[in-house]
Amino acid sequence: MQKITPHLWFDKEAKEAAEFYTSVFPNSKITNITTLHDTPSGSVEIVSFVLSRQAFMAISAGPLFKFNPSISSHVKCKTKDEVDALWKKLSKGGIILMELGKYPWSEKYGWLQDKYGLSWQIIFVGEGEIKQKITPVLMFVGDVCGKAEEAVNFYTSVFKNAPFDSAQAFGSEVFDREAQTESAQARRGVSKVGNIIRYGKGEEPDRQGSLKYAAFTLEGQEFGAMDSAHKHNFTFNEAISFMVYCETQKGVDYFWEKLSAVPEAEQCGWLKDKYGLSWQIVPTALGKMMTDGSKEQIDRVTQAFLPMKKFDIAKLKKAYEGR
Repeated sequence: MQKITPHLWFDKEAKEAAEFYTSVFPNSKITNITTLHDTPSGSVEIVSFVLSRQAFMAISAGPLFKFNPSISSHVKCKTKDEVDALWKKLSKGGIILMELGKYPWSEKYGWLQDKYGLSWQIIFVGEGEIKQKITPVLMFVGDVCGKAEEAVNFYTSVFKNAPFDSAQAFGSEVFDREAQTESAQARRGVSKVGNIIRYGKGEEPDRQGSLKYAAFTLEGQEFGAMDSAHKHNFTFNEAISFMVYCETQKGVDYFWEKLSAVPEAEQCGWLKDKYGLSWQIVPTALGKMMTDGSKEQIDRVTQAFLPMKKFDIAKLKKAYEGR
């Protein structure tokens, strides 16, 4: 099952955006919608959805954070027609970052921000193997430019050494139970660095030897990372975070200790690591409470976790049970 889920923060458009994305990608659907009441943002809507059999989460919680290209989604396509179709749908009302065309790394590629601000890199791979349709790509800029390789090694070491506990995505159904079970068995626990491409001489302002692109896997899920020394007016923020699901308090404690590096950012299971990337360390029990519970149970659990920094599973269960 998917251990790490991308989480998208919207002002008011989470459901609308999820409906749009699930209409764009095949093998996609919304799996759950939950409303939390009396939060610092008022009533917030949480939407779980699947894109090409990959779990995502979105929240409508006010205009606190804005998407930017520091985190994008790399979409691999078998045909150029598929590239064109996705580009047409995702670019409508958006901004083109790199024009759709031929590049040294692909016969057809383009980079855009859609109408909600999310960044997509759409690439034709032809006969290349596609293990994962949508890959999150982290771009290290500004103060963390040049640290992409260090970060990749850090993340793979954290997940490689994590106490094993299987996890199910918060609020999601099994979209294709047989396929997901086989995939989980084949990929379980795999965290490693893959292919690395480095900047060469004459590619200034990027430093020779820094990461042009690196592929890596965390718990069998594919990610990408790159440095960019060009001037950018953005960096990582909470608009996109990564939810890590843990069956046990031991798992929650482990990831919290390893990843949290900014004490003032700790709240409701959220943390920031030493590179500024946001994570949410979430007990799988919380997902079950939020999807299976009555309105009263969900409200009690919400009020229990709002004051928390790191989640306490025992206290959440007590709130759920009304004890």
